[in-house]
Amino acid sequence: MRNIWAFAWGALVAILGGLIGLGGAEFRLPVLVSIFNYRTLQAIIINLIVSLVSVIFSFIFRSGIIGLENVLDNLTVIINILAGSLIGSYVGVNYATRINEKTLNRVVVAFLFFLSFVLIGHNLIFSFQSWQLPNLLRIGIGFVAGIVIGIFSSMLGVAGGELIIPTIIMVFAIDIKLAGSLSLAISIPTIIMGLFKYRSQQRLQEVKSEQKFIISMATGSILGAFIGSNLLRYVASSWLYVILGVILLLSAFKLANHKPAT
Repeated sequence: MRNIWAFAWGALVAILGGLIGLGGAEFRLPVLVSIFNYRTLQAIIINLIVSLVSVIFSFIFRSGIIGLENVLDNLTVIINILAGSLIGSYVGVNYATRINEKTLNRVVVAFLFFLSFVLIGHNLIFSFQSWQLPNLLRIGIGFVAGIVIGIFSSMLGVAGGELIIPTIIMVFAIDIKLAGSLSLAISIPTIIMGLFKYRSQQRLQEVKSEQKFIISMATGSILGAFIGSNLLRYVASSWLYVILGVILLLSAFKLANHKPAT
């Protein structure tokens, strides 16, 4: 029954991710901790694994709708942010494995609160046109933003799409739907880097006994990514941000009241 619920939650979260262009880890993390009672570091590692599956398939499914050629036309934007993101991803794992469970839990809660306000305030963020910046400055901002995003990705087990998408829109003047696909392309190697670092520190052993659970949630994520990506044809995604922000805010409150396992 636990694995059935893992499949269902994986699908539900991936629908949201496939529609908007997120890995969905921000919504999956509170579920893993508060509903399935994983320790925070365990939840982060499981989250990264499932996020990788969700992001890859969301990108594949969305490419048939957004157009892979449009993604390739903006390859320089992907490389720009990704260069910083890979560095940040490597650094973030070092912090995640060196601080205690309680402290890490607080960091996760703070990050969830921050993301909820970013989502709720999306209309204000996206109401501005992109900054009129020199190309060299845009490259610099994209690189620095990538470092910050990479740290959050590996440290907290998220793909960082809520930070990547606004960065792409405001700095590089790209439409929100295309920005979602570019965000997924950036997230894939960022998550892989985080998982590789956890593996090098032998941290993947912490979830070795949860293989069936992970497979169930990942399989659900593939189905959800397919559904969510196809909904992109019919749904204007911008209005969903406020709803998602409220959900994330409630999840942050729930996680804040959760006592980490000892």
